[in-house]
Amino acid sequence: MESPSAESFLRQMATLQALERELTTLSQSGRLRGSLHLAQGQEAVPAGACAALQPSDYLTATYRGHGYVLAKGCSLDGVLAEILGKATGLACGKGGKMHLFDLSHGLLGTNGIVGAGVGSVVGAALTAKMDRNGRVGLTVFGDGAINQGHVHEAMNMAALYQLPVIFLCENNLYAEMTPLHRSHGNVNLLERASSYGMDAIQVDGNDPFKVYEVVKKAVDLGRSGGGPTFIEALTYRTVGHYQADAGTSYRTLEEIEEWRQNSPIKRLSARIGPDAEKIIDEADELVHEAVERALGSPDPDPATALQGVFA
Repeated sequence: MESPSAESFLRQMATLQALERELTTLSQSGRLRGSLHLAQGQEAVPAGACAALQPSDYLTATYRGHGYVLAKGCSLDGVLAEILGKATGLACGKGGKMHLFDLSHGLLGTNGIVGAGVGSVVGAALTAKMDRNGRVGLTVFGDGAINQGHVHEAMNMAALYQLPVIFLCENNLYAEMTPLHRSHGNVNLLERASSYGMDAIQVDGNDPFKVYEVVKKAVDLGRSGGGPTFIEALTYRTVGHYQADAGTSYRTLEEIEEWRQNSPIKRLSARIGPDAEKIIDEADELVHEAVERALGSPDPDPATALQGVFA
């Protein structure tokens, strides 16, 4: 597998950024209801991580995981339709923006419960090992999820049985509005993960190439029977926890601006040069057209409300 180009990474990240701008507009206009959780500033982690996966590999992510869903190859139209609750969405409009699901791309779901996807991927990885199908699982969660008991149980199980799992922690310094040092007795996340007997690596989460490299090594390790890896991606969410949170009651404006200047899209655009603007404009147009199609899609038929609810 060749490393993706700078242009392809920028296109992926710009698409996520454009999607979030469109979703913000939809939310402000009342056409998108409920809480909206954005990931601006963190675009490099999904772009780099998912580039290291095969289409059949498993993925779970947080309720802020639409970037991972797109980077895994799921349909932009399907994602937008699902977020808007349309019948043409990935889950026929029943999951909404927090619960995106697409088995055809290995997506076992984004989830509104903190850390819930960790156990799901460990279970899938156990299946992969038993079936010897060569698949690996990537589960994405925030630094706050590290304090969830079931996350530690899942990491211990993965290490004990040498399961093909990558635990990808987006450390953006805040669990919702709580800084790391106020919720973690030990803020050294690598130390906590490695204590279970797995490799633990820290990476610059604002560089898609570096993220790709460490995830690719972890994927290769898992696929060859070498067991799980914990990756701490250092990044920063430059918007609030949700759309009504300005993010300034617990962070300084100076801190936010410093990270904005170090954002993945700014950094990669500077590296690419003049062509970057064209790539970003094309992503904006692509997403805007997809939004218009999603808005025109049919609503779910109420008669199908109980279909697919029970396994």
